[in-house]
Amino acid sequence: MRKWIIDTDTGSDDAVALMLAVLEGSVDILGVTTVCGNVPLPLATKNALATLELCGRNIPVYEGADCPLLRPLATAVRVHGDDGMGDRGLIHPTTTPAAGHAADYILETVRAHPGEIELVTLGPVTNIALAILKDRQTMRQVKHLYIMGTAGFGRGNTTPVATFNVYVDADAFSILLHSGIPMTIVGFDQCIGPAALYKEELDTLSAGNPLCRFAAECNSTLLSYNLRRTGEYMVDLPDAVAVAVALWEDVVLESVSVYALCCTREEATYGQVIFYDRNDFLAVPQTIPADNAVVVKKLNHQLYKQRLMKILKDA
Repeated sequence: MRKWIIDTDTGSDDAVALMLAVLEGSVDILGVTTVCGNVPLPLATKNALATLELCGRNIPVYEGADCPLLRPLATAVRVHGDDGMGDRGLIHPTTTPAAGHAADYILETVRAHPGEIELVTLGPVTNIALAILKDRQTMRQVKHLYIMGTAGFGRGNTTPVATFNVYVDADAFSILLHSGIPMTIVGFDQCIGPAALYKEELDTLSAGNPLCRFAAECNSTLLSYNLRRTGEYMVDLPDAVAVAVALWEDVVLESVSVYALCCTREEATYGQVIFYDRNDFLAVPQTIPADNAVVVKKLNHQLYKQRLMKILKDA
């Protein structure tokens, strides 16, 4: 069975992603690590603990970084609510986090299972960067990284060129890209439009079992945000899309190998990730380093949503 560690800044879409990973059943989730991002670290940890409890799973949760490497924390409470989970009073965990720092837990687990651990990152990658900085050679024994982050080949959702998970700690993301770990990036462009859940699907969840209702209710602030922003009755769940890509090869219809570069110097482009896919160069000669990532370009959105809805309904 595949061995996973999930790193998350647990907001409402992370919660659905955790539920999908836990309930799907084909991977062994050895641990969950939390990081500041959508909400401050203590809330991210509480939300992860509560979500796992609701799923009936006893998976250890390790707290990690409570601030980005070099910048103040920017949160997404406007989108996910002050508690990150819709401000509906849903979060009442009875469990507590495990002892130890997330970065140390990641390193210890990779050492114990060299070449077997797959990391799925659903938030800023500060914990992963800390582990790389602490022991790069051990982190090169990570089997694969699946990353929810970047704008893909579209626009950013935090600035015109940057998405939240990278913008919060682009310095960490840059370290990740230069780590030598094989990685697959799921950009925000693949997580909106047909990948979102719309009224019929949300109504189905709201009328379903307790886990379905939790998935709908924790995203109520996100729904309100989208209604104000676009007028659409929909909830986009980027982290669940990333977990689906990590779980099921057949939901990916097209991907491309690239050299990815994260911008960290100019404030206007902080967090932008540029993909050199070797197909769009002009006549000016350029020397581009070797490819360091695979980026998803096209998904079977319907297949992903059908599976997500079935797993939640059958829970």
